[in-house]
Amino acid sequence: MTDVLAALDIGTNSFHLVVARTGSTDRFEVIAREKELVRLGSGSADMSVLEPDAIDRGIAALRRLGQVAVAHGAELYAVATSAVREADNAAEFIHRARDEAGVEVQVISGPEEARLIHLGVLQAVPVFDRRLLLIDIGGGSTEILVGQEGETLSVVSLKVGALRLTERFFSSNRLHPSAVDSCRRWLQATLAPVARQVRRHGFDVTVGSSGTIATLCAMANARSGSDAPRTFNNFVLDVDDLAAVVDDLVEADTLDVRRKLPGLDPSRADIILAGALIAQETLAALDVEELVYSDYALREGALLDALHRRRGGTLHHLHDLRRRSVEHLAHLMDDEPDHSAAAARLALELFDLTEPWHGASGEDRELLEAAALLANVGLFISHDGHHKHAYYVIRNSEHLAGFTDNEIELIAQIARYHRKSPPKQGHEAFAALDPDDQWRVRVLAGILRVAIGLDRTHDGVVAELDLIEDDGELVIVVKPRKRASADLELFTANERRGLLEEVLGHPVRIESVANRAR
Repeated sequence: MTDVLAALDIGTNSFHLVVARTGSTDRFEVIAREKELVRLGSGSADMSVLEPDAIDRGIAALRRLGQVAVAHGAELYAVATSAVREADNAAEFIHRARDEAGVEVQVISGPEEARLIHLGVLQAVPVFDRRLLLIDIGGGSTEILVGQEGETLSVVSLKVGALRLTERFFSSNRLHPSAVDSCRRWLQATLAPVARQVRRHGFDVTVGSSGTIATLCAMANARSGSDAPRTFNNFVLDVDDLAAVVDDLVEADTLDVRRKLPGLDPSRADIILAGALIAQETLAALDVEELVYSDYALREGALLDALHRRRGGTLHHLHDLRRRSVEHLAHLMDDEPDHSAAAARLALELFDLTEPWHGASGEDRELLEAAALLANVGLFISHDGHHKHAYYVIRNSEHLAGFTDNEIELIAQIARYHRKSPPKQGHEAFAALDPDDQWRVRVLAGILRVAIGLDRTHDGVVAELDLIEDDGELVIVVKPRKRASADLELFTANERRGLLEEVLGHPVRIESVANRAR
């Protein structure tokens, strides 16, 4: 059975809607995203009251976003965070949301907000088995959570948000000389007890989520001179790059100057300094050197939670997030998954056998497996040029969770070069890679070409492989299944060995164990 669900995050600064199609598992396919800058919590530093004009903006946004959910036939789950839960007149907003926009709003606590963000993050970043420190900086609050395997070990929700601190310390157009130091001292005092609590539990990796951290990643990336990736998911932001961004923001002492900073969405120019200081002081208090960005957060967590509440479920699919996301995309678009699985098995065997000559890493091995499992997804579009279609499908899919943008690019290129022309500098996407990544694509595509040739009949006739070095030649020895002929596999693999020979720096011959014995 397939259902469509929608989750709406009614935040202090922005409203975020995600609409997704769900199937028989816990996985979901996002079919629509909408975001509206509402500033629901603006007008009061302590956020004790929702201002009338802010409520009006919020109800208007709910009408529009609710209509998007209705257009997709989605059941809508809406959760409200800091601005609504702290407001004395929250009931007015909730009643108007129901009566005027047809949206039932559930106000959630700070710890519940953190729990849902945790669920969302685990669907985007491969940290299920590791003890993670989660930092989510919103407009009105900051959630800090320590968790492992989907369980919350510690959680704190602080009344510390980018919009809240802007109204307290940075409300004028021009930056006051003492405002930054005052904000830092206030943050340090607020974070000190949290740091003690987090240290008691310890953590292996730090993950950051939501708009402030996304913006800081974009600014750090732009500052480095790099082109913006298609997604910042799994982008690593270190404290030195963050410090440089903060310095840029402080030097841009008016909003007009700040809006022009590379990588900054101008609509965030007024609140980003406060958000950046929260991030910097939080990392300093918790002795964090770098964080990994997750582009999934509260809305995705609320969606998964709604799905669980409707029919039950577990988080087991998050245990090996990257592999399962690859398998999910293959399931959607590959009509012969057994062939792809056989090719992936052979590719990994070849990778291991030839490792002394190519010297690639374990991370490269994982990319090779992903590319092998996805090499034929382009057939869903057309047989002609399906290797090029595979590149497009992989590169533009939203299903590959847990990979960085660069890793997705590499997987797409390895799959693209599994047949036909080898990588060339005349190919725009390949030429855009740095030299190390070009080498990785050539090595892994060379292995994949031979591996796919070794399942030419799609019958899985090759049981196992061996490798012998014979007078400077590398001989790949093929052992077929009992009473099976691998003649066509041997012919095809030998036809496709050229790129592998180039990257290994040795002649390569593929022959059967029977021929070798004669």
